[in-house]
This record gives sequence, structure tokens and C-alpha cells, in this order.
Amino acid sequence: MKRILFVCLGNICRSPTAEAVFKKRVSKLIPNIIVDSAGTTNWHIGNPPDARACAMAAELGYDMSGLYARAAIRDDFHDFDYVLAMDRQNLADLETLRNGQGTKPQLFMDFAPENSMREIPDPYYGGEDGFLQVVKMIEQASDGLIDQILTLD
Repeated sequence: MKRILFVCLGNICRSPTAEAVFKKRVSKLIPNIIVDSAGTTNWHIGNPPDARACAMAAELGYDMSGLYARAAIRDDFHDFDYVLAMDRQNLADLETLRNGQGTKPQLFMDFAPENSMREIPDPYYGGEDGFLQVVKMIEQASDGLIDQILTLD
């Protein structure tokens, strides 16, 4: 069984979107997979994802209902096979939290095609186009990650 954790800053925009998108895209291909998301901060613990992220996800066929923010913890590096950061600052924060133990975090976009951006930008202070861009980037990286998991198993 594979376990995947997506991580952004507050766990209200990018990482819950990644959780919802990945769950839907992987559901028929890889049974028995655990998918979760977290933030590198504790600012939004217990809150649902941003309403704009939920609306864009729903418009594109992804369900974010039932998701609530949590903070990443040191145990996550032992509990998950993949710990995937949305940007380089998240990656650095995760490395600090990991303290050399457990699963090494990676940039999620490392699983996307080579010509794509390496970081998923935070859409929080932007408009609707930013949320659409985030979903499209997450779809690309999700498909690449699924291909890798299927190849390795």
C-alpha cells in the first residue's frame, strides 16, 4: 500500500486540491492507496479548504468536501512513502521538520513533464485564474506520480 502526503503552507488551497485531484485520478488505477494533505504552519487547523479552491475543484469535477486543514508533523515522514511539497519554501520547511529522519520530501512538480514549472504558485491572494492554473499543474504532476507508482509496483 502506498501512502502520499501533499503539503503547502496553510493546507487550505494547494495541498487539499492536490489531495482531491490525486484521489480521483488514482482511484481506479491503484487500490489501497492512502492520500492526505497538510500544511507547514498551524494557521488554519480544523478549517475546510478555501472556498475559491473548492469552487474551482468542483467546477472541474473534484470533490473537496470533508477535508480539513492540519499541520505536518514529524511522524508524517515515517507514515508516508511520498511527502510532496508545493514549492521550495515548503520543501525547506519540511526538511527542517524532518530533521534527517524518515521519508525525504520532494517537490510535487518533479513528477510533471520537464517543460513545466517546478513550483505550484500559491493562489490565495490571486484571482480565479490562479486557482485554475493550480488545478491544471496538479493534474500534470498527479499523472506523472501515478505513472511512477505503477512502474515501480
